[in-house]
Amino acid sequence: MALGSAMGTVADAGQMSARSKGRQELEARIGYAFDDKTLLETALTHISALSGKNRTVSYQRLEFLGDHVLGLVVSDMLFRAFPRAEEGELSRRLADLVRRETCADVARALDLGPAIKLGVSEANSGGRRRIAILADVCEALIGAVFVDGGYPPAAAMIEALWGERMRKPKRPLRDSKTILQEWAQGRGLPTPNYREVERTGPHHDPEFRVVVELPDLPSAEGVGRSKRAAEQAAAAAFLGREGVQTAAPAEA
Repeated sequence: MALGSAMGTVADAGQMSARSKGRQELEARIGYAFDDKTLLETALTHISALSGKNRTVSYQRLEFLGDHVLGLVVSDMLFRAFPRAEEGELSRRLADLVRRETCADVARALDLGPAIKLGVSEANSGGRRRIAILADVCEALIGAVFVDGGYPPAAAMIEALWGERMRKPKRPLRDSKTILQEWAQGRGLPTPNYREVERTGPHHDPEFRVVVELPDLPSAEGVGRSKRAAEQAAAAAFLGREGVQTAAPAEA
């Protein structure tokens, strides 16, 4: 065997060994070892990493499944943890716990970013830090555990990763848009109108500026990495100017 070929073989073996070690460390962090390792690989594979157009071998199908498994498990957790809570509060808690930003936060806690398989362009543009990709991979991982081991291990993983977040929400149960709408309705005003006034930055990482308007009152602006985030920021700015408390106490 030629020296170059031998060195290439050794390098390939080293990369495979490092990748295998990384996967084992990830399994340790989530508390689950896969019988079918290809499911883990699929859960970590972004469509940009595939040379063909067969999306079924990217994480998308597993993300679809994991999204629904997450919703079911968290709903069950909330139902058991807050026996006196009404449907409205349970729904608000659920929405906060399964939102994209929360899933991305869990992905960061698991250090999923370095493990995601991305195409060169997506990787170079910061895909490993992108909220949407981190959230999708987090849900795909849940889907993969569910397919490989069934409901019990998937539920156990979710309870371990979401339990503390459920008990101690990081943000008010009612978001700023909801509070502003209720504030407006209480004063006989129509539903606040949100209007995008500017979008800047590259296509893969835009920044939005949104204005919220109510009749006979000054408008307020908000900026965010998504249109929804900008709307929330605008609502928060409006409420802050009017002296409205935005942090609603949780009902335990």
